[in-house]
Amino acid sequence: MRLNIAAAVALLANTAAVACVTLPRQGNGRQVFAHYMVGLTSGQSRDQWQKDITEAKSAGIDGFALNIGSADSWNGEQLQLAYDTAAANGFNLFLSFDMAASSWNTDQVIALVNQYKDAGSQLKVNGKPFVSTFEGPDWSDNWANVRSSTGDIFLVPDWSSLGAAGVGSKLDKIDGAFNWGAWPNANENSINTGNDIAYKSSLQGKAYMMGVSPYFYTDLPQYNKNWYSSSDSLWYDRWAQVLEIQPEYIEIITWNDYGESSYINDPIAAQIVSGAESYINGFGHSAFRFVLPYFINAYKTGNADVALPSEGAVAWYRTTPATICGDGGTVWGQGGSASAAGGTQDVISVIALSNSPKDITVSVGGASQSVSPLRSVGKAYFYQVPFDGKTGAVTVTIDGKSTTGPEISNNCPATGHVNFNSVAIQL
Repeated sequence: MRLNIAAAVALLANTAAVACVTLPRQGNGRQVFAHYMVGLTSGQSRDQWQKDITEAKSAGIDGFALNIGSADSWNGEQLQLAYDTAAANGFNLFLSFDMAASSWNTDQVIALVNQYKDAGSQLKVNGKPFVSTFEGPDWSDNWANVRSSTGDIFLVPDWSSLGAAGVGSKLDKIDGAFNWGAWPNANENSINTGNDIAYKSSLQGKAYMMGVSPYFYTDLPQYNKNWYSSSDSLWYDRWAQVLEIQPEYIEIITWNDYGESSYINDPIAAQIVSGAESYINGFGHSAFRFVLPYFINAYKTGNADVALPSEGAVAWYRTTPATICGDGGTVWGQGGSASAAGGTQDVISVIALSNSPKDITVSVGGASQSVSPLRSVGKAYFYQVPFDGKTGAVTVTIDGKSTTGPEISNNCPATGHVNFNSVAIQL
């Protein structure tokens, strides 16, 4: 299981979410990837790789960033299955070496890059295999050896623990940088673009890969991890910021990290980290992908007024109020000290894709409320509806179309504390 590291980053600006409809057109070459935890795939079948790749492609995702740890004995089998299946489906892959949860030596890294650099599914930029990391700034001097021993690479690491300025001090070693900071800071309800702007400035024209995530909650005492990052509006906010920042690349964090509730693929039982079952089982997230074809197309074309693949919506919400019982020691954001209950509202959040603004109706246990959008970007409209102690099944209705999700309850979960994960449903 990968361990998150606190990003030592100071936000430089409080930039509001973009609200313009048409953005300046940019050059081609922008791509969107999803962070894929190979460390959870022991025994995974080719059929599962096929399913994941098919579903990712249908959402507009171009490839997977294959997060790999050095000690996982199944890397060889699973990487080969991944590269072979991706090649048969016109899908891109690249290696992302996890240097926070494992130790790599240069021979290991060189061998893997050389093994897959000419695979049909290997992402290349300017003819060079794309390579990334999760952390590892202390390893930075080794990359020159990797370059010379592999015929060169296109290196876009995540060294977020250095902060944007620290990354900028290592420009001679990299071709770009990946910013892992896709969630609000501790004790903050929303994320802004200050860190993204700082990265772009520090990179001085080199490639910027922007992290985007729908959610974050983890409660894994064995890894000393128990925090929730404010996510009531995160999926909307971050995509609106993508349209403003227009980075060269995007990495969605994550496809399948079930222990951290950041997944956009529904849970696979065998891949749920021990102890996470209580907040993962029954909490599907695949509905988050509904908005991706629109947002990705808007990002790639630089035009938020692109045609919609279809009208509809995604809604997400917790199934218990934030203060119905104890917080289980969950704090508000990584490194925070306040209770996570202060970092979320008892609301049902909705992103609707529509050719014109519309009111939506949300019913909880039969009690209905109609609301107008709070904000919008292009053809994406964001709503929030408080559930204010109401209980029962949640039904969202737009233009006569409805979907119903799991019940909200005033009963404390079996764990004895609040589950800060959400369930996502699609209309």
